[in-house]
Amino acid sequence: MSGYQTIRYLRQGNVGILTLDRPGKRNAQNPLMWQELARLGAELVPDESLRCLVVTGEGPAFSAGIDLVEGIGGILADFADQPADARRLDAGRAAAGTFGWIPDLGCASVAAVHGHAYGAGLQLALACDFRIFAEGTKVGLLETRYGLLPDMGATVRLPRIVGESRARELILLGDIIDADEALRIGLANRVVPGHDLEVAVARFADRLATQPPLAVRGARRAIDAAWYRSPEESFRLALEEQMRCLRSDDFAEARQAMAEGRTPQWRGQ
Repeated sequence: MSGYQTIRYLRQGNVGILTLDRPGKRNAQNPLMWQELARLGAELVPDESLRCLVVTGEGPAFSAGIDLVEGIGGILADFADQPADARRLDAGRAAAGTFGWIPDLGCASVAAVHGHAYGAGLQLALACDFRIFAEGTKVGLLETRYGLLPDMGATVRLPRIVGESRARELILLGDIIDADEALRIGLANRVVPGHDLEVAVARFADRLATQPPLAVRGARRAIDAAWYRSPEESFRLALEEQMRCLRSDDFAEARQAMAEGRTPQWRGQ
């Protein structure tokens, strides 16, 4: 895909790689990047051939968060100065939901976090299923330093990942933590040497991409449902997804492959 100025996207087989591409600004997010991320999301969500998405950043940092000039001094200042009419509120919701399409993908996603990920940068990583950190990486939600709060998903996703008590501490105090602490509290799934990050993420993504697509999609939906629905509803959704898998060509292929002593060839059907 071409025509982007602040991001890059390419396919390597069944794996898509989204790269934030403002290295001179340490991949700080501005309104144009948000628009381009949303446009990319609209193209990727219906793409059933995508088996894993990797999110990374060009240069020395994953993302420094919102661009202080174009974001805090620009669009956010404009929001503050204008009446809270319906149109402006809709625009605010659209900006806050910039990363909302990543959990809606039919495949799992992995954030390759290096250098630092602050504010909206960390919130982008939180939108992914998995986070692999390079050693020495620093992360934090710094919004309170500007009299703000993280409104791009962290208040929902971070408590699910690290627990409510630790999430409150990170959000309300704006603490910066390193990769080792992120691993200890469950924010990072893996921590690897910086020179191994690309290879480690590629291997992890390849493993995810070889999993049965319908089972992955159904399991992700069932896990999410456990947070938003009653236990009974969540269990019912898991059973519905399981029935979809049992009726699928992939399950028939799994049985045939087992009988023939070979690896199944998943088609996602």
